[in-house]
Formats: sequence, C-alpha cells, structure tokens
Amino acid sequence: MNITYSTTQSFSPEQLQTLFLSVGWSSGKYPDKLTQAMKNSGAVFTAWDGDELVGLINVLDDKVMTAYVHFLLIAPAYQGKGIGKELIGMVKEKYKDYLRLFLISDEKETGFYENNGFEIGKRCVPMFINKISLDT
Repeated sequence: MNITYSTTQSFSPEQLQTLFLSVGWSSGKYPDKLTQAMKNSGAVFTAWDGDELVGLINVLDDKVMTAYVHFLLIAPAYQGKGIGKELIGMVKEKYKDYLRLFLISDEKETGFYENNGFEIGKRCVPMFINKISLDT
C-alpha cells in the first residue's frame, strides 16, 4: 500500500459514489451532486492508493475566519492506518490562521476527533434541515 495525498477537487461521479457507499453514507446515492459539491468546497484533500480514491476530507469556509469540516471518510479497508489523521493534519495546516475550525461528529467518532485536537462543544447543539437519510 502506497498512499499518496492530493488537493484535487475534480473527481468522476463513480469515484465519489464508490467511496461514499463503501462507508454506508447515503450521500453516495447522489454522485453528480457530490462531484459538484467537491468543486464548490473551500478545500478538498484526498488519499489515493494508485488510481483508487480511498480517503477524502472537504471543508467549507468563508475564506477568512471560519471553516467547517463537512466530510471525512476513509474506505473500510484503509481505516486505522493513519489516513484520517493525515487528512485532518492537512486541514489544520491550511486553516491554522482561522479563528474557528469546526465539525459535527458521529458520537462513536468523537474520540478520534478529540485525539486530533478538537473539543466537544459545551453549549452547542447540531441542528439540521435534512433531505437525505443520516444512516451511517
């Protein structure tokens, strides 16, 4: 396994669909929308094994003060190998001068994010208007 990292924001719908569905995320059912979303993101960092997309993190930002990590996903066969940590590190470096870097985490993943420098919000409650299933 020779993982390489990239800042590309250009993917085929099939590459994104395969990765998103591999982790059971319903967003994978909308590959054309995902492709456009990646192009519109403030930043996208990816992990590749050859020409296979095995990890991705994307960030939405206001270009000066606040950045929101929207997606972080690693293909199941590649989880636990430090890829997520590397992608988080790339985001933290890019946004190091921003005042806020935040995300919403699945409860079972909070330990991972805490180990990577994030803190659980004490006065925050995530709120949504959601048109797709949050099943993961």
